[in-house]
Amino acid sequence: MNKLALVSTAVGLAVSGSAFSATQIEWWHAMGGANGEKVVEMAEAFNQAQDAYEVKPVYKGNYTETMTSAIAAFRAKQQPALVQVFEVGTASMMAAEGAIYPVYKLMRETGQPFIQDDYLSAVTGYYTDEDGNMLSMPFNSSTPVLYYNKEQFEKAGVSAPKTWQEMETVSQKLLDSGVECGFTTSWQSWIQLENFSARHNIPFATQANGFAGMDTEFVFNRPAQVAHIEKMREWQQNGIFSYGGRRSDSAPKFYSQECSMFMGSSAGYAGMKRNASFDFGVAQLPYNAEQIETPQNTIIGGASLWVLQGKSEEQYQGVATFLNFLSRADMQADWHQFSGYLPITQAAYELTKGQGFYAANPGTDVAVKQMTSVEPTENSKGLRLGNFVQVRDIINEELEAVWAGDKTAQVALDAAVKRGNALLRKFEKAND
Repeated sequence: MNKLALVSTAVGLAVSGSAFSATQIEWWHAMGGANGEKVVEMAEAFNQAQDAYEVKPVYKGNYTETMTSAIAAFRAKQQPALVQVFEVGTASMMAAEGAIYPVYKLMRETGQPFIQDDYLSAVTGYYTDEDGNMLSMPFNSSTPVLYYNKEQFEKAGVSAPKTWQEMETVSQKLLDSGVECGFTTSWQSWIQLENFSARHNIPFATQANGFAGMDTEFVFNRPAQVAHIEKMREWQQNGIFSYGGRRSDSAPKFYSQECSMFMGSSAGYAGMKRNASFDFGVAQLPYNAEQIETPQNTIIGGASLWVLQGKSEEQYQGVATFLNFLSRADMQADWHQFSGYLPITQAAYELTKGQGFYAANPGTDVAVKQMTSVEPTENSKGLRLGNFVQVRDIINEELEAVWAGDKTAQVALDAAVKRGNALLRKFEKAND
């Protein structure tokens, strides 16, 4: 029996039933590799902790494939009860009228104990409606952080930068010490525009970044964002910044010690430990001290669990019981410590801290502190924008033109906004 099953059996869930008549609950997910194995382990722990329900996790491919499969299955009336959907799919899921069973309603109507204030607001805010009710259950949430090479920093006599002004100074000293590049970044739209905007409490789009309605317009071509991208263009030319790819393609630049700093997901911590042959540190994302005195929280990436309509009362009772099981402090602490994703409750964070995990693994609590140091505003709550997967592709294209020296930041961001707005109108028309 695995560790989670032992813990769960010891604690026990007061649910009656028998194994041979267990109600089946299908859960489609997008977790591959070690995280996928952990998902199966978590489902097995639930199944062994009680005998009324049996959760069956099914891997459906990457995030886009999983969401697309779930929507197609719903139309064919062959949908699962539970599906994992990435954060940029939230607007699409909400627009699928009649397809979703909001989590807050599910928990209320099944009589499950559910206190929304127990969950970290910086995490749940992405998945709430205009009244603050949780529509889906956060599952694997991450946020970007700054990784840095401690050995190269010590040689250059520098410490982790807190501001973008310090990023330039520190990077130059690193270059002077013999390092090839100061920093690189993964997921450039998510980190350098979406999170940059949130960190500085400026809008990425109108209508509270889409939370207040679908008639949105992108505004990430305003002076603050333009100045930031223009500065990065300058840094790309002098070696302070080195572009390495749209997703996590740039990580090897950090692993090989070509670049001393890397901006990436907090959930990449395990990969850092596995791939970096040097001592590294973790710090919060820098902010522009000329624009804001106290930076806002960053926003999340990752995915949440959505409940789909069309199932029996017994299945929904089982789904609600399973979601409560996943939200338990011991379950969330274990998932957080294993994967590097954020804990979704304060209790899981406190349990992890009490177990000495943060002390033994310095830097693993940086993301939590970065997300919870201030209350989210409408600019740092998250994004709810239609066709956003395609919009990110557009942003990537335009930013690559900037790094190549083919466009100025203003021209590129103006083009990205115009092209992105056209996709917003298509989404709005399709869901009118």
